[in-house]
Amino acid sequence: MLSQVRPSPKERERLRLISREIIAKIERLAEERGMVLQAMLVGSAARDTWLAQDHDLDIFLGVPENNDLGEAMELARLVAPEHEERYAEHPYVHARVDGFEVDLVPCYLVDDASRLKSAVDRTPFHTRYIKGKIAGLEDDVLLLKQFLKGIGVYGSELKTGGFSGYLVELLVILYRSFPDVLRAASHWRPDTVLDLEGEGKKLHDEPLTVVDPVDPNRNVAAALTLDKMLLFSAASRSFLDLPSLEFFFPREDEPLSDEEAQARMDARGTMPLILQFQAPDVVEDVLYPQMRKAEESIRALLTRKGFLILRSDVLAYRDRAVMLFEMEGWELSRACRRAGPPVWEAEHVARFLAVHPHPLSGPYIKEGRVVVEESRKHNCARDLLAAELEGLSLGKHLSEAIRRGHKIYAGQEILEIRDREFRIFLAQYLDARAPIY
Repeated sequence: MLSQVRPSPKERERLRLISREIIAKIERLAEERGMVLQAMLVGSAARDTWLAQDHDLDIFLGVPENNDLGEAMELARLVAPEHEERYAEHPYVHARVDGFEVDLVPCYLVDDASRLKSAVDRTPFHTRYIKGKIAGLEDDVLLLKQFLKGIGVYGSELKTGGFSGYLVELLVILYRSFPDVLRAASHWRPDTVLDLEGEGKKLHDEPLTVVDPVDPNRNVAAALTLDKMLLFSAASRSFLDLPSLEFFFPREDEPLSDEEAQARMDARGTMPLILQFQAPDVVEDVLYPQMRKAEESIRALLTRKGFLILRSDVLAYRDRAVMLFEMEGWELSRACRRAGPPVWEAEHVARFLAVHPHPLSGPYIKEGRVVVEESRKHNCARDLLAAELEGLSLGKHLSEAIRRGHKIYAGQEILEIRDREFRIFLAQYLDARAPIY
């Protein structure tokens, strides 16, 4: 098992050589420009806790507190001429170097983690803390990372809402082994608090609080959602009861064929309603929160108008964005009932009747209120979404993207979407089976 997650000596040597070459180039360019700058390897690569085949390098370009990060950013561009610029709290450079994904991140060199100028300034402190405590536990970190990856909860990006690499390392340091992390996690409940150094004083609202040992006011598990926390807890119990390699290396999902998708939909008797549009050019940590917010806005619209939704989900892949709403009830009667004010509120009754001047039936009195029955403007979920979509509050980037063009698919029409990634997403959605029992 460890041979599958532990980098080979050849992989380790390649990482060392490439990171040294990049750091040497940074230092040479900085010296040529008379810059005071410290280049450092951080993250799992620096702590020897990176998974085999996980070829990511994080190299920070640290400058004194009174310097401009723009100079470090310009130097990062020179280090990797073929790159793309990304933005977290501030810009950084992402490039591919000899098969490794490399992030070149400017930061400030601060003496104390309590005086950070930006969130990334904390990372060198994390590296020093972990390197001082992780010796002998690296294999346990690798096992835990692969376990979390296998059950789909590894990664603190907002798309996943799971466990960061730093959080994994802290859990192993706290509990001292992979099995003991699982034993502890199998008993977790919402509002669990873990504090390695006993210095946390701030209360947090998240389901799991892990006090950052280098910044006691920060919750390392802030990005972890309740569902992902409890999925890990339940999967830990299941693995301890019946260990299996499938927890670490689950079978890969295959894209659904037309026949398979149709058979699944027929068996469910629901109607999938899909909104597809070109994804705005923003990073996933900006895109996914907006997609989730838009998903809730659309759910609220459909529900408010009387339609029943079984479940929904979102996906962004390549340059596409997709929202899936699985409708239990997608077509309503043309007639609907509108209940008005109590009969004795004469002025309100008059205003109510003025708003509904041509009812199908009524007005009549029911349980003390004036009631009319009138014709719905939209009695089909697809028609309602098409008519009112652009009037919803969907977030700046999504609203603009949807206005530029979108398409709504209903029922069998979703089979027109033939992208492999979408078909895998559809398979995962329809299966929705977590490794917990």
